[in-house]
Amino acid sequence: MSKISHDAEGNKPRKKSKAAAYFVRFLAAVLGLAIGFCLYWVYIFGDTFVSVPVVNKEDYSTMDLSEGGSTTGGDVTSSWFDGGHTRLYYDPSHPIIEVKQKDPNIENILVFGIDARGTDDYACRTDCMMILSINKKDNSLKIISLMRDTAVYIGDTEDTLGTRLNKLNSAYHFGGVGEMINTINVIFDLDIQRFVMFDFGSAAEIIDLCGGVEIDVRPEELSYLNEDLDESRALDGNTSPHITSGGVQVLDGHQAVAWSRIRHLDSDFARASRQRTVATALMTKVNGMSYGQKLQLLNDSAGVFETNMNTADIMRVALNCFACLENREEYRFPEDGTYTVQNDPWMMLIDFDEQKQRINDYIWGE
Repeated sequence: MSKISHDAEGNKPRKKSKAAAYFVRFLAAVLGLAIGFCLYWVYIFGDTFVSVPVVNKEDYSTMDLSEGGSTTGGDVTSSWFDGGHTRLYYDPSHPIIEVKQKDPNIENILVFGIDARGTDDYACRTDCMMILSINKKDNSLKIISLMRDTAVYIGDTEDTLGTRLNKLNSAYHFGGVGEMINTINVIFDLDIQRFVMFDFGSAAEIIDLCGGVEIDVRPEELSYLNEDLDESRALDGNTSPHITSGGVQVLDGHQAVAWSRIRHLDSDFARASRQRTVATALMTKVNGMSYGQKLQLLNDSAGVFETNMNTADIMRVALNCFACLENREEYRFPEDGTYTVQNDPWMMLIDFDEQKQRINDYIWGE
């Protein structure tokens, strides 16, 4: 018969603490939830991520320009009438050139829309370009419009910049997303590496998934809004009704996109301001959703937009943007009084050194 050992005080040894067992089970449950959540995000955004190479200048100067390729997230085989989306235009000879982040607490992301007229019209021009500058030091967000008619020299590096001025929105047409980002970085001395791309239909779909956005429509904008809405109907067959009165109201996706594209009423500057207004209204709408609604939105938006951000990037950027929404600013470059106009073709001529300094001061401080 075996003996039962006792401690120094003569007590029997205690069984493993129930509290410790419960704690282990709790950690296992949390770990399981975390893994499941991460897999869920990977599943959702697997159809959104687009692989675009980022190379350093040395690799770019020696790379074989015949190599390369890209994947696309959205449905590019169906027409816009059937819910398809225009794929990202990536030219293998123009990868994104690696630029070191200037400040680890300030990240700049390019959000742009393309002026495509169908899923096969991918080598088009950009319709709008906005930089989201997220500052984690002071929890601020700056939304910066880059005017599409700004005259620039297009190229991937300072050594490859062209000698003829072109509109900034042509960079995407000439060399895809890589040459567009590289041109912006070289001309304005920025550090953009990540992007998000929309076409007209995908922008409208995201807004519809959020239940529309609240916009203050001026009476004089109505005819122009409805004219652009008729144009979008001819392109994708949407059935969004005309807006019949001014005032604060909820616009659906196609109505909001049509409102943001109004140009002939006033100017391209007012148009850029409308685009920033829609972007801000959309972020505010998403931020006000419940946790479950946000997860549903993420699930429904898979493959609608295209980005080179992976799952972790999207999660991080979304959280940072929401944290900064109450402390946001809107701006555009070039500023009033810092450009002259060339009429044929119509372009905004800028002093590159002056604009480079201005935009750097605005983002990073003097």
